[in-house]
Amino acid sequence: MSDDKTSTAILEPATAASSAVGIGGAGASPQGNADALSAAKESLEDYTLRFAPRSYRKWSAGVVATSALGGIAYLADFSIGANIGIAYGTVNAILGIVVAAVIIFATGFPLAYYAARYNIDLDLITRGSGFGYYGSIVTNVIFATFTFIFFALEGSIMAQGLELGLGVPQWLGYAASTIIIIPLVIYGMKTLATLQVWTTPLWLLLMVVPVGYLVISHPESIDSFFAYTGESGNGGPNLASVMLAAGVCLSLMAQIAEQIDYLRFMPPKTAENKGAWWRAVILAGPGWVLFGAIKQIVGLFIAIYLIATLDPSASVHANEPVHQFLGVYQEMMPAWLAMTLAVVLVVISQIKINVTNAYSGSLAWTNSFTRITKTYPGRMVFVVVNLVIALILMESNMFDFLNTILGFYANCAMAWVVTVASDIAINKYLLKISPKVPEFRRGMLYAVNPVGFVSMLVSAGVSIAVFFGAFGAAVQPYSPIFAVVIALIMPPVLAIATRGRYYLRRQDDGIDLPMFDADGNPSNEKLLCHVTGIEFERPDMLRSAQDGPDGEPRYISSLALSTDKSGGYVLPAQK
Repeated sequence: MSDDKTSTAILEPATAASSAVGIGGAGASPQGNADALSAAKESLEDYTLRFAPRSYRKWSAGVVATSALGGIAYLADFSIGANIGIAYGTVNAILGIVVAAVIIFATGFPLAYYAARYNIDLDLITRGSGFGYYGSIVTNVIFATFTFIFFALEGSIMAQGLELGLGVPQWLGYAASTIIIIPLVIYGMKTLATLQVWTTPLWLLLMVVPVGYLVISHPESIDSFFAYTGESGNGGPNLASVMLAAGVCLSLMAQIAEQIDYLRFMPPKTAENKGAWWRAVILAGPGWVLFGAIKQIVGLFIAIYLIATLDPSASVHANEPVHQFLGVYQEMMPAWLAMTLAVVLVVISQIKINVTNAYSGSLAWTNSFTRITKTYPGRMVFVVVNLVIALILMESNMFDFLNTILGFYANCAMAWVVTVASDIAINKYLLKISPKVPEFRRGMLYAVNPVGFVSMLVSAGVSIAVFFGAFGAAVQPYSPIFAVVIALIMPPVLAIATRGRYYLRRQDDGIDLPMFDADGNPSNEKLLCHVTGIEFERPDMLRSAQDGPDGEPRYISSLALSTDKSGGYVLPAQK
């Protein structure tokens, strides 16, 4: 009841001037207004469903980049590198890592640029890049799946550390690694930025020093590393093995969406800061994969050291990061200190990445739910939903099936990300069929655009069929190639075939003010949303279909439109 009273008080000036907004009218009901206001109030902290306004983006490019890179502190890379190396040998694993890194960097660049330049997350980019207002919901589900899979993976690694260092049973460790994240993601970017910046130096120290020590004090480990042939005993270059390894690594492609959840808060690009701006976008955007590739190779390097130098039976645990770093720390210092530092490293890494997984996953679920139901339940509801799913995966011991889970998921991630990248690079810039400026607002877009939506479904469907052997064992390892090639080619083919007619439902949003300033950055001019009674910046606004009592134009925010069940505020389509 208190929320209703608050919303009534705030909305009274707007509704008093507009009798059209009320029960029985064409507009939303008072409850619909309350939903819009509730969504607006909560998202003022993290901009859950929205463009990130300039008034909120007070961080420097360096702080945003550091915060974004703090999210890649995860230890899953060490497990992935160890798993593919143990399976396929060092040479094939490294080649697979490089292949995946090149694909991820190339496809991540246009996405990162659009996020930083236009201050929108990957879902908002996806809407206007060939998917449509409702069509991008399926990609939100793909991304949410990524967040709980990798939350579960990192939580499993933390549970392994707690069991080894403190004797905590794994089932309890799974629960602990989940529960400690909840209070850290109640708030949005402000809290996450502080956490990432302050914990990064210690994390780097614990990560880099033991690896450097190992290389310097045991140079023979380098020879053992390159000579390792894997379980097959045939470690020479093999295309099928390389692609199988790459397929596992490509499951990380959706990580660019988490990087973008930070990059959307980049400051405006100006002549004075363009150097720092570009460095931050490249390094913290597609550049994350360079750090990821290094971690994968290091994870394999340490695993082989444990197997070849210390104990061949160590292969049972050589893919577990806590055992990897504990083995190296024990070479450097007393056992008690080695155990302490190994556990500290695992806990810090898990917290740094899983606050991002929980935060980004909750954004994805909230965004999808609100568009489908026109109701905003609050982001914390989906924080809990995401973490419960992750906990179920952990308790189901997903860690033992890591390669299969990630290999399968990679096909979905590649189909989505490559489709969007293709639309931006080819349809927007080369063919100029897709509108260059990204559009995300309800009423401006068609519900579904077949260009991206169909491309993604075909790419994912074919590559998953290949992954499960539908076209024979000889073709099975090459599912990543099918996913990438289909997702790259189909968007321009469909854009030409449809002549781009399904991108924009309207060309004009009904507002005379320019969308961008002289430097090409989204304008910071503000307009009053007549539904919520709150001012929003120009790129977030449209003219409302309901004029004022004297025929004067009124405006509505994209956020209020997303919770409008009546559709009475949506402008008609233009031919």
